[in-house]
Amino acid sequence: MKPNHANPLFACKLLLACALWSGWSSAVAAENLEKTEHAMAEPTPTQRPNIVLILADDLGFTDIAPYGSEIDTPALSALAETGVSFTNYHTAANCAPSRAMLLTGVDAHLAGVPNIPEMLGPEQRRHAHYQGVLGDNVVTVATLLEETGYHTYMAGKWHLGSAPDKLPSRRGFARTVALADSGADNWEQRPYIPIYDKANWYADGKEYQLPEDFYSSRFLVDKTIEFIDSNRADNSPFFAYLPFQAVHIPVQAPQEFIDRYMGVYDEGWDKLRAQRLERATALGIVKQGVSTVRMHTTRDWDALDDEHRRFEAKRMAVYGGMVEAMDFHIGRLIDHLKKTGQYDNTVFIFTSDNGAEASGPDDLNSFGPRMMANTLGYRTDYETLGLKGSYNAISPSFASAAASPLAYYKFYVGEGGMRVPLIIAGEELPLKGVLSHAFSFVTDITPTILSFAGVSQPGERHGGRPIEPITGHDVRPLLQNPADRIYGENEAVGYELAGHAALFQGDYKITFNRPPLGDGQWRLFNIVEDPGETLDLAHQMPQQLQQMLSAYDTYTRENKVLPVPTGFDNMKQLAINTLYASTRTPLLILLLTMLVLCPFAVAYRMKKLTRRPEDYR
Repeated sequence: MKPNHANPLFACKLLLACALWSGWSSAVAAENLEKTEHAMAEPTPTQRPNIVLILADDLGFTDIAPYGSEIDTPALSALAETGVSFTNYHTAANCAPSRAMLLTGVDAHLAGVPNIPEMLGPEQRRHAHYQGVLGDNVVTVATLLEETGYHTYMAGKWHLGSAPDKLPSRRGFARTVALADSGADNWEQRPYIPIYDKANWYADGKEYQLPEDFYSSRFLVDKTIEFIDSNRADNSPFFAYLPFQAVHIPVQAPQEFIDRYMGVYDEGWDKLRAQRLERATALGIVKQGVSTVRMHTTRDWDALDDEHRRFEAKRMAVYGGMVEAMDFHIGRLIDHLKKTGQYDNTVFIFTSDNGAEASGPDDLNSFGPRMMANTLGYRTDYETLGLKGSYNAISPSFASAAASPLAYYKFYVGEGGMRVPLIIAGEELPLKGVLSHAFSFVTDITPTILSFAGVSQPGERHGGRPIEPITGHDVRPLLQNPADRIYGENEAVGYELAGHAALFQGDYKITFNRPPLGDGQWRLFNIVEDPGETLDLAHQMPQQLQQMLSAYDTYTRENKVLPVPTGFDNMKQLAINTLYASTRTPLLILLLTMLVLCPFAVAYRMKKLTRRPEDYR
């Protein structure tokens, strides 16, 4: 029987049915919308991005073009244009502690790496967490990603342990080629300081012999591409960690890259420091009118004779060439990902492990440094500087320009030692070519990577053992709104290295730099308005200082920071450890001691930093 549409009872039933259908449909739609939003927030395995973490070594704050450098870095400039560049990002003041925090999100002291092992004294090594190698109480980001289906690769400097169970192949990286030491030659398999009898390279956990045509930046990108291609067919995402040797000592580069910077540095370090400040200001990296202080380890360029100025300019030209060579090979990796259709789904994170290195002697060709280099089989002559068989390093004077407009450099807790570039980029990121001035810290990298991958942070236990919790923050909110903060105004972030100490809170920072370069006094700075750390606010804001000192005391207790032994000095301890570890001649040890202590002897001779009006630039 056909329905009677004119029947009032039928009409009522039809309306009721429509209402019920509408309500059910709305509920289903709302549920589907919620599921969609959840899927966007938590990437499914097929949607998860590839992640490339690129780490430069000893790169200064303004050593790349997006941050104000004269060095041509087109690959990094292109990345900056496809993401967010961070102007207030901080890391550790030397390499191994930085790498430990970068890969775990845990403070270096708790992770077992309060300093590089080469600089730890016997009093410190009595404590289990002061061994300078990554502890079993932390989990690397590679382990967490591998457990959720990521392919994990590493090619480059590790420096977190060389025992079989401490190598990256046992810390979450499925394919590796890794330098276990603090550094090594960039042209061949040889050590750069006599604490090592050889350059210790490992591939997938086994000792490895470098190829004859080795140059570090080219080789590491070649291996990264090889690893990525080995599993491309299964369409699983990958995490590639690419820690370059550039621009760690010895500073070396191919001739074609060196040639591009010949003549660029002929006006000296003061001119370069001022030029970089001008460009960084124009780019918005630092605010207009930022003051800087001329560091007391910076020599008088005009007082040098013509031959010495010529040699110094060449040392820096090799440095510039090494930075550009690194960028060139980063560009090769990016091009390969584009050609293989993987670029659009890849997130790139680029940063440095610490600020500029200033341990190079003022005169590389003087008797002590030259003899030390010769004993290790290196040359220091002008014509071959930076090439195979040559030893090179920039001096504290040019290191201050590499850190421009910041004060201090590697090993010290001034901004020049801790503030470095950070670029997070990718085609799928919402903002392009913008700056974030929000404070961020090296422990933020691991939680950020986990967030990109849709991987939860570990709990109190992992792999059947208790682990230290991640303390860093996810910076992804800053990729949506760079003006936001991820740290609260009163949230404190502490740091310590060999008695040098710092604590960040809001826009403020307290610092304690030990002699010889520091004065052993606590100082207070507003690093947003005064990144050059020229105006000590300790007397103007005593309450702020005391509040932050109290927060630092809390940091030392919670992170098991040990006091340094009486008379401790990083470089002196390195020389002592070399003496005990090396099988080389006593003459070489003496020369090494002269070399590593040279910059600090100069600092003692020169007038202490007095912050006179004429010192401000």
